[in-house]
Amino acid sequence: MQVNDFNVARRRLVRCGLAGALGVGLLSLGACSKDAASFHASNITGAEIGKNWSLPDVDGTVRTAADFSGKVTVVFFGFVTCPDVCPTALAELAQVRERLGDDADKLQVLFVTVDPERDTPEIVSAYLEQFDPSFIGLRGDAEQLAAAAKAFKVFYAKVPMGDAGNYTMDHSAGLYLFDPKGEIRLYARGDMTPDQLASDIRHLMA
Repeated sequence: MQVNDFNVARRRLVRCGLAGALGVGLLSLGACSKDAASFHASNITGAEIGKNWSLPDVDGTVRTAADFSGKVTVVFFGFVTCPDVCPTALAELAQVRERLGDDADKLQVLFVTVDPERDTPEIVSAYLEQFDPSFIGLRGDAEQLAAAAKAFKVFYAKVPMGDAGNYTMDHSAGLYLFDPKGEIRLYARGDMTPDQLASDIRHLMA
């Protein structure tokens, strides 16, 4: 899939995610912010998103936003067997780290699997290693995932494929960006370039 096709696909997926769950009102929330024009992503500063979330990482350690204090944190929900949207997003985030240069360690990418049934800790670790060894995988049980998805207002659902019990996952596919204080600041859709994301992240680091 080409990047343009990926962007169209991600925009279609997000129809059931942030755009549907939050409505136009939330996305316009940040538009009144005095520095909204400085960002390429949607400024959602002050939104009730990602509050008090907690999920185990692939080693079983429960992580919270406090663990990443001092860093810009990007949270992305996806699954390992996703054919295009998820690997493209993670590849772009790896490119963002390259663009940040000496500031790369001030960025933390968190990948939350919406398919814990198939995405074992070992599979998630191996998957993320392909993109960047600094990426952290989060994998909760069904109840923990549901709570995190509710906190982020994320949509996900199993979609059956054929009669052999096969399935894929439909899910919202945006990026949630938190500043070094752990406050939600931006929501990035799939039409942003790595350069634009890096610019927004540098602005949050300042």
